[in-house]
Amino acid sequence: MSKKVIIYPGTFDPLTYGHIDIIERGAKLGDQLIVAVSLNTGKQPLFSIKERAALVTSVVDQINASKKTSLPVLVKSFSGLLTDFATEQGANSILRGLRAVADFEYEFQMASINKRLHGELETIFLMAAEQQHFVASRFVKEIAIFGGDVSSFVPQNVSLALELKLKATK
Repeated sequence: MSKKVIIYPGTFDPLTYGHIDIIERGAKLGDQLIVAVSLNTGKQPLFSIKERAALVTSVVDQINASKKTSLPVLVKSFSGLLTDFATEQGANSILRGLRAVADFEYEFQMASINKRLHGELETIFLMAAEQQHFVASRFVKEIAIFGGDVSSFVPQNVSLALELKLKATK
C-alpha cells in the first residue's frame, strides 16, 4: 500500500491559529503531512520565506512534540507550481482550509487547475473551526500595523515576530 502524503500549502504570512487548526486536523488524514511554505511573491509578504518557514517550524515542532500525530509533520519551502512540488514530494493530496463561501470559489478554481495539471492529485477541503472562521492573515497584519492586539489570532512567537518586523520597517 502506498503512503498517503498530503501537502498543506500556503504563504503563512503570518501563521494563524486557523492555520494551526488545519495542520493539527489535517495531520490525522494521511500518513504524512507536509506544510509547504510558498514563496508567492504575488502576495507581497511581510516576512521572507525563510522567516515564515522558521515561524511555522517552531509551531510544528510543538505539535510534533505533543504527539498529536502518529508521524511528525514536516515543513518545507517551495517556489513554482504546487503540482510540481507535490510530485517531487510524492504527494497524493493537497489540503486546503475554507473559511467562507468566497474561499470556496477561489479554492474550487485552484483545485480544478491543479487537477488539470496533475490528474492524480486530489484536493481535500477542511472547514475552519468555528472560532477561527473569520481569521485571515491579511487582517492580522492590518491589526498589527495599527498597533492592535493580535494575541488571540496568532501564537506568541508570531505576535512577537510581527511586532519586531513592523518596528524594523518604520
